[in-house]
Amino acid sequence: MPATVEIRRAADRAVTMTSWLTSRHSFSFGDHYDPDNTHHGLLLVNNDDIVAPGTGFDTHPHRDMEIVTWVLRGELTHRDSAGNRGVIYPGLAQRMSAGSGILHSEKNDSATEPVHFVQMWVVPDETAITPSYQQHEIGDAELSGGLVTIASGIPGVEAAITLHNRNAALHATRLRPGDSVDLPQAPYLHVFVARGRIDAADIGELADGDAVRFTGADGARVTAAEPAELLIWEMHAKLGA
Repeated sequence: MPATVEIRRAADRAVTMTSWLTSRHSFSFGDHYDPDNTHHGLLLVNNDDIVAPGTGFDTHPHRDMEIVTWVLRGELTHRDSAGNRGVIYPGLAQRMSAGSGILHSEKNDSATEPVHFVQMWVVPDETAITPSYQQHEIGDAELSGGLVTIASGIPGVEAAITLHNRNAALHATRLRPGDSVDLPQAPYLHVFVARGRIDAADIGELADGDAVRFTGADGARVTAAEPAELLIWEMHAKLGA
């Protein structure tokens, strides 16, 4: 596989805006369809969402999708038809497996503060599995100490939460200015700057909302130019492969 690096700038993302939601889409989503931008590796959705106080997504269905939510600021309340309920806040990893079908809602119950989160979707290895829910807190000290594996289905890789995909893992890190981390080596890598600013070796500066899509990634090194938070998908297969 030839090595490639594709930079996707924050300003080039499609945006859905309503009275209560601002959602920026790294890939085709909803009414925003681009046949040349449907996924990277196994990652289908990387939505950067801000939900106004006292509002949110009413109950709606999902099926056959692994949905990981990572909150950057505020709190998001999850409820689903399997009886699961959770309040997701910064540092709490959450995964919902839609499987054979599930209904859920996501609400900002705060009367004053917006909630800012990133929601990411990958396909499961098998369709029609039993829907499930998992959440686990990750301490700030751990997130600030290098790459932390938030979610993984890769055999032998320990993670806060599990994915029903044996070829995908999600890592996160919070970097102080001057801190550096080495990116994983993988056939497909998606690096999203959730906030802050970094410098990536041989790539240059990346800021809030920018992303880099690697194929044949050989472990580039990134350094924070200001406080930064990164979400990094390591993928060992692609859709349809």
